[in-house]
Amino acid sequence: MQFAFNDEQQMLRDSVERFGEDEWSAADRLKRLAEGPEGTARRWAQMAELGWLMLPIAEDEGGLGGGPVEIMAIMDGIGRHLMTEAYVSHCVLAPALMAGGGDHCAALLEQVGAGQVRIAAALIEDEGFDVGAISTSASADGDTFKLTGAKAHVEDGADADWYLVSARTAGTLGDRAGVSLFLVPRGAEGLTVRRVRSVDSHRHCRLDLVDVAALPVGAIGEAADRIDAALERAIVAHLAEAVGSMEAALAATLDYVRTRQQFGAPIGSFQVVQHKVVDMSVACEEARALMMVAASQLASGGDASSLIAAAKVRVAQCGIAVAQQAVQLHGGVGTSEELIVSHHLRRQMMLDLAHGDRDHHKARFAELTR
Repeated sequence: MQFAFNDEQQMLRDSVERFGEDEWSAADRLKRLAEGPEGTARRWAQMAELGWLMLPIAEDEGGLGGGPVEIMAIMDGIGRHLMTEAYVSHCVLAPALMAGGGDHCAALLEQVGAGQVRIAAALIEDEGFDVGAISTSASADGDTFKLTGAKAHVEDGADADWYLVSARTAGTLGDRAGVSLFLVPRGAEGLTVRRVRSVDSHRHCRLDLVDVAALPVGAIGEAADRIDAALERAIVAHLAEAVGSMEAALAATLDYVRTRQQFGAPIGSFQVVQHKVVDMSVACEEARALMMVAASQLASGGDASSLIAAAKVRVAQCGIAVAQQAVQLHGGVGTSEELIVSHHLRRQMMLDLAHGDRDHHKARFAELTR
């Protein structure tokens, strides 16, 4: 397909590239990671000043109303420079889940766009990735609800100020009907946050809830379709991140094989190395094409569910293959902390799992295309 960014989208992409070069150069990566949450907060404030945080939020809720293509322009650069700022979780997924959810949601979204609040989605339980695989319960308590249960994994939730928690108000485990969404503040009584840092240096958490007071988001018992639509938006954003990352890994590998000498010649002059680099390049092109088609279809408002499921599977396969080959072609040093290709591999492994692994999305594709 023929695809090109318009002038505004290209300017946005260029601004992300400049930010990445200034803040996340490969030479400074370990220094940036050592800064921890304080460094993240500083960069998050810069991103708010640039207008990135309010871009995915609807205009009637105080944002800029950016669509999947604009988000793609940002995420491509985030992936290319391996930024650990949780843009998808806080600025893409959370606003999509909260859109039209009530005045309390609109007020919080304004703060999200200003960089004052971070909201993470707590949707996954031990039962798996299905939207209906929810056993956390919600019972009415006056104008609020009380939640009891556990969330096995909250993407980028370690430093969130609020949590969007899916819970069951009716039905049984596996039913899509009866799933609702609720807002829970980080300091709520009965909420325990167990933080964990993953191999790609992102900070996630697990939630345990015991009679935690929560505010409903949207209609009670009808959140399943809302969650599906929001997850598709987040997945497409992560596809763009994965493509940016694998193309950066390819570029780093090309630089290496052109300069690394063996037997008096650059290793890039050996045919077996050339074949491997060509395979990496083909995988990058395939992944970018799939990502662009998925983003364009989602932006058009058409049904993109099966396409997104297929793209999630194939882009993950391409991303891991490219990153693994990048490490292999760098030799033993490719696994070290000091070389950027090892960080690309770790991020690709985690992107493979984000919002459902390959097996989950293969099953989803099969169900949607029956």
